[in-house]
Order: sequence, then C-alpha cells, then structure tokens
Amino acid sequence: MCTSISFLTKNHYFGRNLDMDFSYGEKVIVTPRKYPLNFRMAKELKEHFAIIGMGIVEDDYPLYYDATNEKGLSIAGLNFPVSAVYYEPVNDKNNIGAFELIPWILGQCASVNEARDLLMNTNIVGNDFNEKYKNTPLHWMISDKDYSITLECVQEGMQIYYNPVHTLTNNPEFPMQIFNLNNYINLTREEPETRFAEGFDLNKYSRGMGALGLPGDLSSMSRFVRASFTRLNSVCGDSESESISQFFHILGSVSQTQGCVKTENGFDRTIYSSCCNTDRGIYYYKTYNDSQLSAVALHNENLDKCDLIIYNLINEQQIKFQN
Repeated sequence: MCTSISFLTKNHYFGRNLDMDFSYGEKVIVTPRKYPLNFRMAKELKEHFAIIGMGIVEDDYPLYYDATNEKGLSIAGLNFPVSAVYYEPVNDKNNIGAFELIPWILGQCASVNEARDLLMNTNIVGNDFNEKYKNTPLHWMISDKDYSITLECVQEGMQIYYNPVHTLTNNPEFPMQIFNLNNYINLTREEPETRFAEGFDLNKYSRGMGALGLPGDLSSMSRFVRASFTRLNSVCGDSESESISQFFHILGSVSQTQGCVKTENGFDRTIYSSCCNTDRGIYYYKTYNDSQLSAVALHNENLDKCDLIIYNLINEQQIKFQN
C-alpha cells in the first residue's frame, strides 16, 4: 500500500510513501535526455526530458515507481488491486504498458495539461515486463505546481479525474475516496464547540479534539482521509528546510510501522519516503532503516550523456553525534 502527495510552498514538492512487505532493491535513477527510451508498441524516444526518481533497473530499462522530469512534472504509480483493468492493443492509439507509462509521459510532457492531452491518445495495455516482473495493477497521480490529476484504468475505460486534495492512496476508486470525505465534514483544526445538546456544557479536556473521528487505522481509505486532512491543514514556511521537513511530516502521518499489518510474506512497512523539489530537481528520500534524509540533485549530473545514472539507497541508520 502507498500514499502520494503534492505540496506547494515557495517551490513545488511531490513524493510518496512506498508501503510493502519486501523490497525489490530500489535505487534513485536519473535518465538523461539522450538515453533511448524504448516502448514495446510505440515509437522510441531517442531524446526526451531528463527524469529523476525511484525505481529499479531491469534489462537496462528504468522501471520507475515515482519520478519527476526537468520541467517539474511528476508521477507516482500506486497499487490498485482488483479495480485496475488494462486493455487490449488498438490500432488508433499509442499502446503503452503500465510499466512504461511514467517514462512515456515524463519524457514528452512539461505540464499536467500536456500529460492529459497525451493520455487522450494513449491506450494502457496489460503486458508483462518479463517473466520475473509481471503486470502490476496500478493507478497514478500526475502533478505539476498548478494541478493534480488521478488516472485510473477500470472496467468502464480509462478515467482522468481532477484531484482537488492532491493526495492518492489505493482502493477504492478515486470518486469514492473523494465522496467519503463528506463523512468527515465536522473535522476541524479549531477548538470544537459543544454540540452534544443545547445547554449541555462538556469539558474540552485536551487540545486536538476538533479532529476527533479522524481515522487512525492503516487502510487505504483511512490513509486518504488522514493524509488529505493533514496536507490541507498544514502550515509551513517557504524555506527549503521548512518545506521538506513539513512534507515528510505529512507523509509520516500515514507511514507504516513494521508489525502492524501482517501479510502472506511478513509485515508491511514504509520501505521509503520521498520528496522531490520539482522546481530544482532535488530528490530527497529516507528509508525504513535510515530516518536521516539523503538527496540526489538532477542538475548536478551531465544530462546530455547516454547512460543511466544510478544511486544505491542508504539503508543503514546515519547518526550525527554532537559531542
């Protein structure tokens, strides 16, 4: 399970939690402008916008989980089991595998509006990457500094929704997630007024009682509510330090501690949390076993080279002693 958010202060920030019960060996990947991006059933992009993000590399292909291009457009793919339906190839559109969608869009589009236009001529097909990496059910949040949209492939066809809360988790389908927010209409960050009964005064014995009823469990619908409430009520300064700190605090409100969600393979945990300053191309991250931030700067690289640039994650806790 996962959570992704888009966040604006002086700069625009985009990132996510990856919550799983095992790791594929994720790395920070920079795809330079001249690294050829091949697609199984669509034209090759010999030159394209440079991309930075998190994922794995298999057969020299960047399989991104989340990424940002040099123009500031960002995408995250989140698990969408049962609901996701991919389609058979068609002749009148670009047929793109789900694993190809992030480089397909970020390689060519500079904004959400351009991405939406490209998607109108895109058909997302259900082919596997290879025998090892099978087709994965996903939906996506696509964001720039002005807008966020949610892309879902379902039985009724490909759906693109304006995302007013700039947040995405997993199931159910996005319209139901948005409708469910109506159930929390009384939540407030203010001190609540007594509404129990007229003339009946109750003791406001603690701060934070305006948010009584905010769900605290780890289900995807509850995480959507909690992340949306936290993000929308966030108060943050404009500095880089304040912005990235606040971003990771918002993600922290829905992070998963190993042991709380049991699966067939073990226990879910937040494998990594990421935050990209999309204006400056700086990709920050922390991992489950290292809470200290690390970063890779897109524009510190030679973006006209022809090879992928790969950074292994720092997975052991770094501690800064003060004496």
